[in-house]
Amino acid sequence: MSKYTTGEVAKLCGVSVRTVQYYDDRGILIPTELSEGGRRLYSEEDLKRMRIICFLREAGLPINSISALFAEEKPENIISILLDEQEESLRKEILERQARLELLDGIKRELKEMEHFSVESIGDIAHIMKQKNKLTKMRWTMILTGIPVTALQWISIILWITNGLWWLFAAWVCVAIPWGIAVSVYYFKHVAYICPECHEIFKPKNKEAFWAYHTPKMRRLTCPKCGRKGLCVEVYAGKEDKNNG
Repeated sequence: MSKYTTGEVAKLCGVSVRTVQYYDDRGILIPTELSEGGRRLYSEEDLKRMRIICFLREAGLPINSISALFAEEKPENIISILLDEQEESLRKEILERQARLELLDGIKRELKEMEHFSVESIGDIAHIMKQKNKLTKMRWTMILTGIPVTALQWISIILWITNGLWWLFAAWVCVAIPWGIAVSVYYFKHVAYICPECHEIFKPKNKEAFWAYHTPKMRRLTCPKCGRKGLCVEVYAGKEDKNNG
């Protein structure tokens, strides 16, 4: 029967000699015998065991779990459980890393849209990213409530042109005006703006915000703190922001 030294086992399994010695110290790969000179000698079964250990380590199982596995009389009964737990752990880690990648991607996009970057800008970006989902949800709420109003508008126009039913359009006007006012009040109640100059988070007067030039993410406003007039970044207004308004 073949006998292998520590160095030979390490070479065959693609690990370092120190790794093989470490597994011996942990009691999960004890050599079959020692030579007269005190050298560790491993059998074919030991080599197979080492390859199993390496496989499980590559799968991410910790040493303690592998040690406990080999200590069992019937390790096959728990190996599937350990692998399932490791799979769940790895999937969770992948999701966490994916979330970090998405966060980094979002930060990079926000940086590209900033005219001037400073250390304080990092705080602005953090606030934007933190409130981004809430702002998106609010906008979708407005869009969904506007679909019936828009549909009624086109139906009333078509029926007015084809059948002369002008009163349907008048009914739409009676609905659209209160809806527009309510949506505007709701919208400006739930948004705030960040001044890129002094980084103040503020809520403008509804009248100023309503008539101001704007893009999907910014609005031209006057900062109440530094007096700068220009495009300010729109964010969802947290409780503290609403209290400041």
